[in-house]
Amino acid sequence: MAARFQNRIGAGRQLAAKLLPYAGREDVLVLGLPRGGVPVAFEIAMALDAPLDVFIVRKLGLPGHEEFGIGAIASGDVRVVDESVLRAYDVDPEALERITVRERLELERRERLYRDDRSFPAIENRVVILVDDGLATGSTMRAAIAALRKKGPSKIVIAVPVGARETCTAMAGLVDEVVCLEMPDPFYAVGLWYDDFEQTDDGEVHDLLERAAARAARPR
Repeated sequence: MAARFQNRIGAGRQLAAKLLPYAGREDVLVLGLPRGGVPVAFEIAMALDAPLDVFIVRKLGLPGHEEFGIGAIASGDVRVVDESVLRAYDVDPEALERITVRERLELERRERLYRDDRSFPAIENRVVILVDDGLATGSTMRAAIAALRKKGPSKIVIAVPVGARETCTAMAGLVDEVVCLEMPDPFYAVGLWYDDFEQTDDGEVHDLLERAAARAARPR
């Protein structure tokens, strides 16, 4: 029987214990997928003495069927699209651009809300630890990985407290390392494996990033 986590904070601390080989390294960056991944990522960043930021991903939906993804945009002005899907559904460049502009406006709104005036951190040649509070289908994580790859990290590590076994296994083929503490079977849903899975709000994300930035700015 898989263990349940008390909350995201406790889950983050347990994950951090598995990531201690990355502690104290100058090239490590922890990125949380908002909103629920950020409290988990905060605990990891504090334990590793590493900088923390958010990596926001917005799906690009097929016109008329927005739930069907044809690509994604992400923090750092990155866009990835599935060219085969674009051809199959005859999505013209103008339509793709309209969708991109709409979603980029929302992404930029969230960037301002979460990060204030802080610029997006450099990714090239860094070890990126990409964190969420769990993995179900992994669609958002896949988009984040594809976007990060375009920015040239030296290594991508996925860290989650709990995930569906087939999803975590599939992720292992996409990144350099996957740290998943629990892979229950049957899985059902991420929230079932937390005693407290209350929704993380925008204010909490902003506060955690502010605290992490203040700590990073202190003299060592």
